[in-house]
Amino acid sequence: MAKRDKIIALYPGTFDPITNGHLSLIDRAAGLFDELVVAVARSSPKATLFSVEERYEMVSQTLNGRENVRVEKFNDLLADYAQRIGAAAIVRGLRAVSDFEYEFQMALMNRRLVHEIETVFLMPALSWVYLSSTIVKDVAANGGDITGLVPPVAAVMLARKFGR
Repeated sequence: MAKRDKIIALYPGTFDPITNGHLSLIDRAAGLFDELVVAVARSSPKATLFSVEERYEMVSQTLNGRENVRVEKFNDLLADYAQRIGAAAIVRGLRAVSDFEYEFQMALMNRRLVHEIETVFLMPALSWVYLSSTIVKDVAANGGDITGLVPPVAAVMLARKFGR
């Protein structure tokens, strides 16, 4: 890998919604790299509750003021997008062994597509290992308390979505 003046990392996801587990990974990655691009995927094989614009706004408001973090939207093949923005690494989160097989396959495919980009696996803080956007949406949809699981802007947007 060629030496770069500034090491940029890319943390992609749907962030539907952003959770405190995501924030744990963002904080860890921002401490490891000169710049972290948090990239909100426009399209996904997952059905999303929020539109890409809503998710982008949610993530942008949540991360506002973080010095070396910027938020973007993307619709490219991940490896192509990473190469286009000059990323040296793609950051992916692992909560449990069950995440590993899928993430490992994706990392190998991304490496095949763009040899220069590494995938870095990070774990969230232990307190967030169980947390996923899917679980948060399910709890919120059924009137459960999501206080402390998501940033305040996400909690407000979820409450609006579910008419609370």
